[in-house]
Amino acid sequence: MSERLPGSREEDAWLSDAQLERCAPAESEPFQSPVPTRMISNGEYVPFPQTQKQKQVESRVKELAGKASKKLGMTRRQFLEGTGGLAASFLAMNEVYGNAFFKVDEVEMFEKAAFAENATPRNLFVFDDQTHIVRSSTNTPQGLRALAQGPGSVSTAAGFSPATTPPHGNPNNGRGGNPAGVDELGATWTPWNPTQLHPDFPPNPGPATTVAGEFHLGQYINRMYLEAQTSVSIISNANIALFTPPGGGTPGPATNIHDSLVSEILTGWQTAQCRDYINQLAGSTRALAHGQLYPGPGNLADPLFGDYTQWQIENMQPDSWKGYNVAFAASAAPGTAFARWRLDDEAIAYPTYQVIARNKDQLKKHPGFFNICIHKGLSANATQPGGANNLPNFGNPDDIVKVATDWPQFNWIMYHSCIRPSFWVLQALMDIENLPGAMPPTLLTDSHGHSVPNIRWSTQFAQIAGGRYVAGAEPTSASPSSLHRLPNVYAELGTTMASMIVTFPTVWAHFIGQLLHYMGPTNIVFGSDSLWYGGPQWQIEALWRSQIPEDIASRWGYPPLTEGAKRHILGLNSARLYGLPAAAVRYADGGLPGYATAPELQPGGSMDAVLRGVGYPEPVTPASLMPEDRFAKLKRWTDSIGLGRSNTRNGWMRTRA
Repeated sequence: MSERLPGSREEDAWLSDAQLERCAPAESEPFQSPVPTRMISNGEYVPFPQTQKQKQVESRVKELAGKASKKLGMTRRQFLEGTGGLAASFLAMNEVYGNAFFKVDEVEMFEKAAFAENATPRNLFVFDDQTHIVRSSTNTPQGLRALAQGPGSVSTAAGFSPATTPPHGNPNNGRGGNPAGVDELGATWTPWNPTQLHPDFPPNPGPATTVAGEFHLGQYINRMYLEAQTSVSIISNANIALFTPPGGGTPGPATNIHDSLVSEILTGWQTAQCRDYINQLAGSTRALAHGQLYPGPGNLADPLFGDYTQWQIENMQPDSWKGYNVAFAASAAPGTAFARWRLDDEAIAYPTYQVIARNKDQLKKHPGFFNICIHKGLSANATQPGGANNLPNFGNPDDIVKVATDWPQFNWIMYHSCIRPSFWVLQALMDIENLPGAMPPTLLTDSHGHSVPNIRWSTQFAQIAGGRYVAGAEPTSASPSSLHRLPNVYAELGTTMASMIVTFPTVWAHFIGQLLHYMGPTNIVFGSDSLWYGGPQWQIEALWRSQIPEDIASRWGYPPLTEGAKRHILGLNSARLYGLPAAAVRYADGGLPGYATAPELQPGGSMDAVLRGVGYPEPVTPASLMPEDRFAKLKRWTDSIGLGRSNTRNGWMRTRA
């Protein structure tokens, strides 16, 4: 019989005594690096032993930190908690990976000014093209946050039970058309954002309040504008919800707009209300809002809203539009079950486009009104070559040539850049390096005879946008050839970059290289998909530090990821798409009211009521590049009192084989 003290970690662990003997508390690890160098378990599964590459990274970070801290006259822990520790980690990873994936100089370990030279500059304009808020009436665990935090209590709370995670780790690893294996750090489930998110904290979902909830409006303000360099963001929404009948039953597609809205994480009207509140609070234009695409003749004659697209225009004035081909959102006729759809369907999609086009007067106040943002990709289930779901309805790019040609007045911004694998891009790495299990063809040859590694859906998408895709090059694709460059097609990086830039840097190098090669730096936009993965700053810094290794660039003909290209991607392209003025505008002085104590966000307050309500007003009747506003001032204040970063991880680490 084992003796485990009541309330102790050992009592809470699901590991056997024999398994516990092979592990030790993670915080007992004497070396806490800025970037994790071993798998940490929350006690629900046996962690994998530290891999050889992870050992090499740890050893090198120790060596670098030891020498640097002595020169600087501080302890190694103090060094690792500062900018020098991050620089040492970047250096170590580049050495172990054997390539220069991150821009970093040795001098950065010793001088904050040198670190700042390669870090994101203070005058960087960041336009986050995809962000999310959850309505306050919804406070359930979120699977996307669990993916970013890794294995632990948060993943368990999100429904990823121990029985479903080992030995594959990430729930998308080895499932739904994704191969099983390890990432380039040698782990099966590496946390993406260790500076803000850990396996056991913050809680998922966190507090239920509008002001303090982990996915709600108050935390959005904090993460986006005070903890990050975000200048402007778009608040998005997702009409991918299924409707649960009153009294329970099996969730299924809705048959009207109301039944879809009540099940969504955030409705279009709530999105606009959040936008207006944030801008009022900031004293400047900091937020924009997506309207929702509900295509099909049935949604032009909804029983409650009438023409729902027109209703949104009149009641919320969208800054742009968001649609999901994979969502059950298209209605062929009033009362019929909603269905998935494709962009080039003349009977289903085109009537909705016509409504938007008729309202072109909206462009005067909302210059991005003709921006059509479409979720394309992140859909692995049976979407592999030859799979039953390898279709535009699930995210492949076969419908882009026609729709972008038929509707040249619209900007078609493809969210996630059509990446096929869902949150686990090992298949892409196998295809790039032609490893066992690679799916032919591993190269995709364009109309100029140039071949690049075939990252499913994304490579084809880039060639389509660049006017260089040849019909049949991807054998299972039904896309026509793209004979001319499509200047109105854009690639957005949300989640796609987050899921690969740390864990699969080789895939990221090819991915961004192909977008630059075929589409150019002016047709790529940054989106973080926050708050799913915490705040966006870690992604901003990772993109700014990122570079395409010379051997990869020269072999495949990729252009360099220059500072100018990064500035365009991180903000200037979207500033153009949304008509933001190039000249800086000065804003009135004044302190920001403490948003955490704002009465509107408290229980019963106006915004709390909006985000706990039905999602539309009842009764229903059929900016500056670098704003010097209150948020900017408060951000400077929070920066000035910043403390050292804690690198401590909690949980169990493997110490014996």
